[in-house]
Amino acid sequence: MKKLACLLVILLSVPGLAGAADETLRLMDVRTDLSDKASLQRGAKYFVNYCLGCHSLKYLRYQRLGQDLDIPDELVEKYLIWDGSKISSPMTSAMRLEDADNWLGAIPMDLTLAIRRHSGGGLRVGRGADWVYTYLNTFYRDDKTPTGVNNLVIPNASMPHVLWRLQGIPEPVYARAEDDGSAKQRKVVGVKIPEGGGALSEAEYHRMTRDIVNFLVYASEPIQSARKALGLPVLLFLIVFLAIIYLLKQEYWKDVH
Repeated sequence: MKKLACLLVILLSVPGLAGAADETLRLMDVRTDLSDKASLQRGAKYFVNYCLGCHSLKYLRYQRLGQDLDIPDELVEKYLIWDGSKISSPMTSAMRLEDADNWLGAIPMDLTLAIRRHSGGGLRVGRGADWVYTYLNTFYRDDKTPTGVNNLVIPNASMPHVLWRLQGIPEPVYARAEDDGSAKQRKVVGVKIPEGGGALSEAEYHRMTRDIVNFLVYASEPIQSARKALGLPVLLFLIVFLAIIYLLKQEYWKDVH
């Protein structure tokens, strides 16, 4: 048992296995709100339009989404299901895996648990949300890559900037490394949003990506709002029950003392 416990500690301490995000990167603060149904509805629409073509949410069904976000089944079928799937089906991409591998050089990951994957072991959901939000907001022009863009969060990622028509293509902001006796190398430390480069203003684009992240936080655990709402009544019940048990114990033991 001791060997098994040591092995588990070692495995959980490895960043890649524990799902820890890059601690050296300063993440943007997204401040998600699962009580904002309008944001979640917009996020579902944006995800279906811009993300579902490659990425699946295989642990979330269309019908559950509609029930949680107050979207009638007929509207879910009309506006969110484009591949002929049934409303009881999980949200899977229509792209074949072999096509994705050939076109993109990698198979796009399922995003149902993307927030928890980058939240530090699944315990800090807010950090996972900040990680995904920062990723969506830090693409920049890089003519040396096959997609023509790069990303501060995942350098040389195979994913193109699918939202470039809305944001435009940001330009990289460089900082020079310390002189080590050779030519100074430039390092990208930020991005500069082009004015009028996309269909949305900078504020509108930030709101859109926040809605997408908010929706992904919901998708990572659809029951979490109900769970959190139930938590306070349960704690209050336990406190009251503890007081009753204490008084009952005092009543039973008063004759003994």
